[in-house]
Amino acid sequence: MSIPLTIVDAFAERPFTGNPAAVCLLESPAPEAWMQAVAGEMNLSETAFVVPAGDAFDLRWFTPTLEVDLCGHATLASAHVLFEAGELVPGTEARFDTKSGRLTVRQLESGTLAMDFPATSPIEEDAPESFAVAVGAEPVWFGRSRFDLFAELASEAVIRQLDPDPRAVAALGARGIILTARADASSPYDVVSRFFAPGSGVPEDPVTGSAHCAIGPYWAERLDLESVSCYQASVRGGHVQVHVRGDRVDLVGRAVTVVRGELAAAPSSSLG
Repeated sequence: MSIPLTIVDAFAERPFTGNPAAVCLLESPAPEAWMQAVAGEMNLSETAFVVPAGDAFDLRWFTPTLEVDLCGHATLASAHVLFEAGELVPGTEARFDTKSGRLTVRQLESGTLAMDFPATSPIEEDAPESFAVAVGAEPVWFGRSRFDLFAELASEAVIRQLDPDPRAVAALGARGIILTARADASSPYDVVSRFFAPGSGVPEDPVTGSAHCAIGPYWAERLDLESVSCYQASVRGGHVQVHVRGDRVDLVGRAVTVVRGELAAAPSSSLG
């Protein structure tokens, strides 16, 4: 039994940029241990497993070490694969049932994909004493979103020069840390960010959709914008346009297929 497996660069205008995700199309649910083993084999920040479920799809996401409750780039990648494979009619929407509820992805006329996600606006709190040492910069503003620690830093230059201590970041105790700043005046973007999650098996995520569920609302309020143009300034880099709609956000971006293949290891509950 072979299983379609596709690697997609999400939030990418061209191959080898953005955030790569593996997408595994299954005919029926697979054992959790097997999915975790596949994600470990792929060794990407996330591997998505997609199973037909009536007029929708069940969707789960795994890092190389654990399952996560929300992942943007692997959702974008999953919708891209379904449209590309002809599983969905162009111009319609993909419906995914996940641990974060029903998520939908619309294919726009421009060829971009728009994901309807929950907003996870950060709530202000005091930064841990170890935060500045772990990150290597003092926060201008600090808080916590549903999943992550969140800090505004002084400038785009500070964001781009960051080199956090992975062990110290993991010891902070959250899924990851979102670090963001206003973009330089010469930038085509409104804001920049980076995302580190060594405690979840992802030292630095290239482009993090779920982080923008917090980044978008935070900056929309401060900049008095409904739509925020965001750039995640990792080595690979990627653009996420965030439209804020109350307690929901639309995350808009492109995706590019880079590998199409088959997984020869069939789902099994026996991995020993």
